[in-house]
Amino acid sequence: MEGQYRRCAGVVVFNRDGQVLLCNRKGLKGAWQFPQGGIENSETIEQACVRELFEETSIKSVCLVCSEKESIRYEFTNEIKNNFRKKGIFNDGQDIFFSMFLFIGDDSEINLNTQEPEFDEYMWTSFEFAVENIVKFKQNAYKTIANKFEPIMKQYLKSIS
Repeated sequence: MEGQYRRCAGVVVFNRDGQVLLCNRKGLKGAWQFPQGGIENSETIEQACVRELFEETSIKSVCLVCSEKESIRYEFTNEIKNNFRKKGIFNDGQDIFFSMFLFIGDDSEINLNTQEPEFDEYMWTSFEFAVENIVKFKQNAYKTIANKFEPIMKQYLKSIS
C-alpha cells in the first residue's frame, strides 16, 4: 500500500476479570473500538497511549503490561478518505501501535464526558467481541492484536492472582 499513513497509538485496557475496555464512538450506535489517537512527535508509543486514554476516558489508573513495537497498518474506506480530504486531511489509513494496560482503578474513574467527547458509552467485554464488532477496515488489526495480547493478558492475570 502506497500512500500517507498516520502514526496512531491503540490502547488495550483490561480488568482483573480478563475483559477489555471498548468504547462506542459518539453518535454512532454500535461503533465499538479501543481508545486510540495520534502519536505526537515528542511522544513514545506508551506516552501517547496514556495521554489518549486519559483524554478519551479520564482513566489514569493503569499499569503497562506490554507494547508492540511494530505497527499494524489499515486502510480507510473511500468514504472516510473523501470526507477527510474535504477537511484537508490526506491520510489513506493508519499505522497503529498497540499497548496493553491493566486497569487498577474502579469504574467510577471512567468518564466519557471529557473536554472533547469522542465516546458516549463503554463496556467491558471479550477480545472476541472486540474483533467481531469493530468496523470491517480495522478488523484485521484487531484480530492480529487480540491473537498477540490475549495470551499475554491471561498469563499476566494468572501471575498476579
